Amino acid sequence: MKKYKKVNVPQEPRVELHDTLSLTGAEISLNHFSAGAGVPFVHSHKQNEEIYGVLAGRGKAIIDGETVALVAGDWLRVAPAAKRQFSAAEDSSLSLLCIQVKENSLDGYTRDDAVVEG
Repeated sequence: MKKYKKVNVPQEPRVELHDTLSLTGAEISLNHFSAGAGVPFVHSHKQNEEIYGVLAGRGKAIIDGETVALVAGDWLRVAPAAKRQFSAAEDSSLSLLCIQVKENSLDGYTRDDAVVEG
């Protein structure tokens, strides 16, 4: 049995990878907004922090009432209780990678967790 899983996902407005990749410790989603579009609701979480990577385009996040400009290359961590909403700029699409994990659950970093072979 292979110890990895590779998939290719279509460019859809939202793709969640937890089932597709059989994830057990994180939720990952790809989010694509056309110019002027965005998430139609404000949300927060009970336990999970979210890490957003801006893959392409421009837009904004409104976090606890504060507007945060977003451009390709930006990374943003949002605490669970923060109220958030994302949207693309009026003249640009926006593509985000979102990684959701339980806050304070990281026991070690890559270097600490790695087992070097040979």
